[in-house]
Amino acid sequence: MKIDSSTAAVVTGGASGLGRATAEALAAAGVKVAIFDINDALGEEVAKAIGGLFVHVDITDEQSVVDGFATARAAHGQERIAVHCAMTSRRGKTLAFDKETGRYRRTPTADYEYGVAGILTASYRIGSIAAEGMASLPELEDGERGAIVFTASVAAQDAQIGQVIYGSAKAGVNGLVLPMARDLMDLGIRVNSIMPGVFGTPLLGNMNPKVKESLEASVPFPKRLGKAEEYASLAMEMVRNTYFNGQCVRLDGAIRMAPR
Repeated sequence: MKIDSSTAAVVTGGASGLGRATAEALAAAGVKVAIFDINDALGEEVAKAIGGLFVHVDITDEQSVVDGFATARAAHGQERIAVHCAMTSRRGKTLAFDKETGRYRRTPTADYEYGVAGILTASYRIGSIAAEGMASLPELEDGERGAIVFTASVAAQDAQIGQVIYGSAKAGVNGLVLPMARDLMDLGIRVNSIMPGVFGTPLLGNMNPKVKESLEASVPFPKRLGKAEEYASLAMEMVRNTYFNGQCVRLDGAIRMAPR
């Protein structure tokens, strides 16, 4: 896809981390970027810095997302690009020993549902609403109308102990990619996902230095955390390269996560 100042994009989670780097990369390429996030202060700051638009959107709330797309489209026109980085989840083992009761307890189903809603359902919501709008756009070269990039995780393939919610929900995101790409093929809308490894995002900002060193040492090469700009670079390639479709791509320095 050729992108320029006539192109509009929506980036969820664009106030920080992977989303922010992607919003910055798109804006640097001349794209009109709308940032969806719940962090108003950071979202406004990033939008101002890149000449974009911030919209307060809760990805777990259908009406909030519908309204967010409407606001972005009113300001920038129909987006051709949607990059979904936002998520919310919980952690817990399927069964964990409770010392107080002397019995095993399971992670509540409600916690599982929360993670699925914040990762998998939200991904479908963002992708399908974006596609619904993209379907109205005029065709570009090869009949293309738009590109959707989801964020999965290496945990989709090798989740660790305590990641039963996160890992299975992220695997579900990868499971969306091919059928959604096939659903949308006649409309010229492409769908891909990125599976980041251990990245130096704000989520890891307060990490114990020794834990950080251990994580870095576990990456085969290069022995460091991933950079948000590297995620953004791959997202940009997925947007620009029209033959990139139906793919789930690891971006991880060749790491394979151990059970714990």
